[in-house]
Amino acid sequence: MAKLDLRVRLLGRLLRRNSITGQSTEQILRNQRVRVGHNPLTDLLLGAVASGVTLADSHAAGETGPLRIRSYRPATHDGTPLPLIVNFHGGGWVVGSLDTADWLCSNVAAAVGAVVVSVDYRLAPTHRFPAAAEDCYAALTDVAGRAAEFGADPRRLAVMGDSAGGNLAAVTTLMARDRSGPAISFQALIYPATDLTGASPSIDENADAPILTRDDIVTYRDHYLGGADPTQPYASPLFAADHHGLPRALIQVAEHDPIRDDGLRYADVLHAAGVPVRTVAYAGMPHGFLAFPRLCRGAPRALADLTAALRSALTDPAHHVDK
Repeated sequence: MAKLDLRVRLLGRLLRRNSITGQSTEQILRNQRVRVGHNPLTDLLLGAVASGVTLADSHAAGETGPLRIRSYRPATHDGTPLPLIVNFHGGGWVVGSLDTADWLCSNVAAAVGAVVVSVDYRLAPTHRFPAAAEDCYAALTDVAGRAAEFGADPRRLAVMGDSAGGNLAAVTTLMARDRSGPAISFQALIYPATDLTGASPSIDENADAPILTRDDIVTYRDHYLGGADPTQPYASPLFAADHHGLPRALIQVAEHDPIRDDGLRYADVLHAAGVPVRTVAYAGMPHGFLAFPRLCRGAPRALADLTAALRSALTDPAHHVDK
């Protein structure tokens, strides 16, 4: 196993001081009300908005009411409808926001030449499973149906998400297949959580890793599920009875991530079901490394891999990704 960079180790120590483990519900709710925004410090940690990309905030339908969304589009193009990528941010279904996804979404929009729409779904513990999943599916359906408003082509549709957002991206593809919803061409799953039972061996192997620990995983999961069965497929997409007919996929995992094997195991079940899938593991990287692009040396390569896969899949709908 490749050694963790000193910067990553220091980042992990800094974030450990504000770990969700041990926080009261009141503390979590207070933290959810804090807007991250952009300033020199947050841009140093989380990355700035890519140049040449315009942002616009609006709303999409959620399961029970409107949700905030943010769209990202290249500032200069010829007016031809662009591919549409719907993003679900990470944060363990408990934290995270539109602001924390700005770097990733804006860079994907710029590099792919696509409209990216990021969804601000309801968070636990106030809104437990399946609120986030149902919100994301409702927003995906609404945005795809209104693609022309965003200057996008709904026939070239992808979903994308990191961590809990990767879980939600995978879940929305299951929902879309099961409910005859939008035709999704591609799913980009960035260190996704796919098994909420905690059975992946990497959880014990990387129990005290930077950014995310085994205790954090349990805390996030318990806030989200609130006692619900973790083997339900819309909670843990690994346990879907059938993975046939799902969109081709890119799955990105990090070597020092406790849920690394969630991504690898999900790639295996997709492959077994005949779904074309490419898996990329990033040596020496912790969970969440794409959220810290200035500090994690694997972030540029992971972004390049991600945007190349999206660009190829959405430019040529007949393209398939090989494992």
